[in-house]
Amino acid sequence: MKLHIKNGHLIDPANGIDAPQDLFIADGKVLAVGTAPAGFVAEQTIDAAGLVVAPGLVDLSVRLREPGYEYKATLESELQAAMQGGVTSLVCPPDTDPVLDESGLVEMLKYRAKTRNQAHVHPLGALTVGLKGESLTEMAELTEAGCIGFSQAEVPIEDTNVLLRALQYAKTFEYTVWLRPQDAHIGRGGIAASGPLASRLGLSGVPVMAETIALHTIFELMRATGARVHLCRLSSAAGIELVRQAKREGLPVSCDVGVHHVHLTDADIGFFDSNARLTPPLRSQRDRDAIRLGLLDGTIDALCSDHTPVDDDEKLLPFGEASPGATGLELLLSLTLKWASEYAASQNAAGPRPLSRAIALITSQAAAVAGLPAGTLSVGASADVCIFDPEAHWTVQAAALASQGKHTPFIGYNLAAQVRTTVVAGRLAYQRLPA
Repeated sequence: MKLHIKNGHLIDPANGIDAPQDLFIADGKVLAVGTAPAGFVAEQTIDAAGLVVAPGLVDLSVRLREPGYEYKATLESELQAAMQGGVTSLVCPPDTDPVLDESGLVEMLKYRAKTRNQAHVHPLGALTVGLKGESLTEMAELTEAGCIGFSQAEVPIEDTNVLLRALQYAKTFEYTVWLRPQDAHIGRGGIAASGPLASRLGLSGVPVMAETIALHTIFELMRATGARVHLCRLSSAAGIELVRQAKREGLPVSCDVGVHHVHLTDADIGFFDSNARLTPPLRSQRDRDAIRLGLLDGTIDALCSDHTPVDDDEKLLPFGEASPGATGLELLLSLTLKWASEYAASQNAAGPRPLSRAIALITSQAAAVAGLPAGTLSVGASADVCIFDPEAHWTVQAAALASQGKHTPFIGYNLAAQVRTTVVAGRLAYQRLPA
């Protein structure tokens, strides 16, 4: 299909574009930006007047719940949520049932996702068989099957020798290892961030040192092996400072944070709101402020939704018994721009909100972390596009979410930015009907 997107404000951080520009698409690729190529005749035209035209979003942590947890969510429901959120490329962790530790399982997931003809799905393979932390998986076979990296999801490796061997092997073939820094013992079984609030509520705590001890170990192993590591969903000021120092040292490390942690603190648990039961747990305002600073100074490379749909039976329970997780695919754009807006307001910034900087965190920078040819509208790139109204406000309501997981701590929030159209590989995958 030949598609012409006209009259929109084009924001493409990868190419430094932040201006009114038309976009021309043919054969699933970006054909031209600005001026139509000679002889181009559009089969369909989208008038994006008053709207922002951006690369499709790239989300680094999306649990699709297949295979094995279809009662929590299905591939169909979550990919539809991705379309409504403007997410055209997503990375899914390996903690499915069975675990993504065999090439056949990865191929099946990618095939199922491809037949949906929606978002591009990029699995992470399990770093160890069954995520048990004992023996390494066949990383080469998993890579051939379509894995873009290797992860332990939420299961820390207790035996440091196993992690050392994993990083040595990964370095040999230049694979990236994705790790959420958490000590295997300190804070185990904790359900809230250690501190005055957890003590007052009588909740078992997860101290910051559970993150920082793991980071010290990871960085020592990186120094020994030279392997590239991506750190998933940092949560603490101390952890972010350690990453800042590691980057200054020149270690090949990148990191992301979940978008929930940009806005919320442990105080948002309120009266034991199980929607605020997350992993890692929400921490103090000091930690949240450090996350925001890390986004500004480049310590944090990307934002992710940490999309983890949970069903009613596991969420509508007392806080300590509820399963951690929240839906986030449909909120990623709005919550990212909310951060940008609040930053601009705090700086008394004149003119438009720093949209380009915020969008880079969920497009080009996220794609660079994952090593994906996505997050850009360069000529010749896959025509993955998110068209949104930055001024349209919407109220987060569980019933309106496409995700099968209806639980999020942002229920009732009024947010700006609403996706109008999502284009995947040049095909109209989603269009919001006028109200």
